[in-house]
Amino acid sequence: MIDPSARVDATAVIGSDVTIGPLCTVGPNVTIGDGCQLLGHVNLTGHTAIGPGTVIRPFASLGSPPQSVHYRGGPTRLVVGADCDIRENVTMNTGTEDGGGVTQVGDKCFFMVGSHVGHDCKVGSNVVVANNVLLAGHVTVGDYVVFGGGVAVRQFVRIGEGAMIVGLSGVRADIIPWGMALGSPLSDLIGLNVIGMRRNGFAKADIHRYREAFRALFFGEGEFRSRLDEVDVEYSQDPRVRKMIDFIRAGKRPLTMARKRHDAEAGDEDE
Repeated sequence: MIDPSARVDATAVIGSDVTIGPLCTVGPNVTIGDGCQLLGHVNLTGHTAIGPGTVIRPFASLGSPPQSVHYRGGPTRLVVGADCDIRENVTMNTGTEDGGGVTQVGDKCFFMVGSHVGHDCKVGSNVVVANNVLLAGHVTVGDYVVFGGGVAVRQFVRIGEGAMIVGLSGVRADIIPWGMALGSPLSDLIGLNVIGMRRNGFAKADIHRYREAFRALFFGEGEFRSRLDEVDVEYSQDPRVRKMIDFIRAGKRPLTMARKRHDAEAGDEDE
């Protein structure tokens, strides 16, 4: 189902039941999985693979060269997972030779209008990226992360699983799993994404333990490093808290630190 006005290279690999709408362009090194839809004016170029069932809407451009002065023209790649919804004017670049060579997006992600995924990013599955969100190069995003509109993320930042970034925030440092960040031009950790926890199967007791660990770590007495060791010992049997501790210990760059939020701010509350 290829519209006569589309330009599809003869060497591109096209799966079954694929729809390619008016004025789309598909380059020679592109692979499109079964059941994908390109709804018109879509540009797929570079060494790009699109997973089955993904829908790409008008004026999206995927697989263009990385916006990096260090790129040397090599055959770096973009890999997009299955069942993603990619809206109008979304851009995603391939990787760079020095950054691993691959920009990767997981399954069931939702990229809204005008969002951008820079070179060498690693985006997990079930991620929601609202309008005009900008991910710089080498950003790592865990599963189930939610970005509000207009968020900008600095290069090499890690955003842990389930985190929520409030719209118009500027993210310059790593954000813990299930953290909630807010602030412009620099974001602070203002609490936990409790709503996201509930939606992803956390029991009430699990949420309470995670909150207790969070408060002990970010608002306890003494130096942060000492508090980290204490929380590590006290919650050693809690797998979710362990993920947070391991995430912090694995970091090579600054961590977004917490501040107490106003009661009017949503997210970290009990029902």
